Amino acid sequence: MSENNYQPPKVWKWDQQGAGSWSKINRPIAGATHEMALPVGKHPLQLYSMGTPNGQKVTILLEELLALGISGAEYDAHLIRISEGDQFSSGFVDVNPNSKIPALLDNAVSPAVRVFESGAILLYLAEKFGHFLPQDRAARTEALNWLFWLQGSAPFVGGGFGHFYHYAPEKIEYAINRFAMEAKRQLDVLDRQLAEHRYIAGDEYTIADMAIWPWYGVLVQGGLYDAAEFLDVGTYSNLQRWAKEIGERPAVKRGRIVNRTWGEPSQQLRERHDASDFDLRTEDKQG
Repeated sequence: MSENNYQPPKVWKWDQQGAGSWSKINRPIAGATHEMALPVGKHPLQLYSMGTPNGQKVTILLEELLALGISGAEYDAHLIRISEGDQFSSGFVDVNPNSKIPALLDNAVSPAVRVFESGAILLYLAEKFGHFLPQDRAARTEALNWLFWLQGSAPFVGGGFGHFYHYAPEKIEYAINRFAMEAKRQLDVLDRQLAEHRYIAGDEYTIADMAIWPWYGVLVQGGLYDAAEFLDVGTYSNLQRWAKEIGERPAVKRGRIVNRTWGEPSQQLRERHDASDFDLRTEDKQG
């Protein structure tokens, strides 16, 4: 049925068959669909995730902490295959009742602390280890301003623009135009901020940069939704400069491939349980 003829019913009902490939990722109810315990590795920090932009935020921060020599940031990154419904297992729902990746379990404390929502995980780890979040109140607030900006803005780029431009089975002009306009407005917000600052929140590299780069940095570098030309991303020169600088950081290069199961083999690391996994990417760690 074309968009021009569609009329919403009085009461919406979920058509699981009509949902197609998305039927295992989204559903209109919460809770577990099946019993399955989560695996537990050898490190205190247990991350359950997938290498999407939201998942990359956390692994980038963990790799940055490890690069500083903070051994307590060692972690196990277990793959949650959202297309297979792993996020609806009883074990995952216990860690995140919202059934979205990433989710973190900190077993270094008793009782263990669960942390869900990527922004909350970044804040938790930054405070736990005392890095990448300024101590000065004004600078800290500015970093949090941008962290929360990202948490509110990225859904427009992902579930909005990305969905209708790249994933939706039917191209709906109104929806694409609506979200393209918002995506470009957000890119302009960042470009203007970066015209005056080296990093997103000022002159210091923070969790705000780590949160925003997997979405907007990758987008303007042409690696998200194949939309670089459509959004004319080359016009955002300040954002391009920042995206390139962040992307060249060794910890970012490592963190962005953790729990990734698509793309070039060199850009995949199915699970991460030790620093050596980046060098020993055997077949069981890819795809």
